[in-house]
Amino acid sequence: MKFSGSFIIVLALFITVLITSNIIAVKPIQLLNLPFVFLGSAAVVLPASIIIFPVSYIVGDVLTEVYGFRIARGVIWLGFGANLLVVVALWLTGIIPGAPFWSPEEQGSYGRILGQVPGILLASFVAYLVGEFANSTVLALLKYKMGGRYLWVRTIGSTVVGQGLDSFIFISIAFGVFGDWSGAQVLSAAIFQWITKILYEAAATPITYAVVGYMKRKEQMDVTDVPRSLNPLGVFA
Repeated sequence: MKFSGSFIIVLALFITVLITSNIIAVKPIQLLNLPFVFLGSAAVVLPASIIIFPVSYIVGDVLTEVYGFRIARGVIWLGFGANLLVVVALWLTGIIPGAPFWSPEEQGSYGRILGQVPGILLASFVAYLVGEFANSTVLALLKYKMGGRYLWVRTIGSTVVGQGLDSFIFISIAFGVFGDWSGAQVLSAAIFQWITKILYEAAATPITYAVVGYMKRKEQMDVTDVPRSLNPLGVFA
């Protein structure tokens, strides 16, 4: 398959969003206070990656809808490899001694922000692979079952499954198993992150329709996968 300029742009956007999300995920942010107490708190605390990470699922929907599961699978694994490369580079940079004018305070700041702890990395890698492949698989299955109709059902439905798995796996491992969050905090953050991502996808549905329509016309492609072809263990195979 010859990859077009449009595909390269979509691929670059996907990887950029993924890497950016994993870097900023270390910071918890408080979006708002609820008018009621939910699981012991009214504060809605989420990883900062919520700002941009849902875009990766929107891009994943476009890839699966236009190019099919096989190409989307390759992009998911490529994103995993790119993120791993960034993590290794940040780790190596962190352990290499700094210049004489690089103070211990600066080194500490670097480590706190970019020296990601193993728990967050493990959570990120596992949640990413499970969530992205679940999203792509569900979208492909729904497209096959629905005969290519009802794109909005496929994009939102796949997000409900994929982002749900991603949210609960990431929050549970990063801040529950390896962090000091209580069970209520983990459950609250996972639920609100899941809901926010679904709303994000729903709000972006008109944009998704426009991009999918444009890409299908541009590429002259509209792949429908059969269920037996949905194997995540392959790279453009």
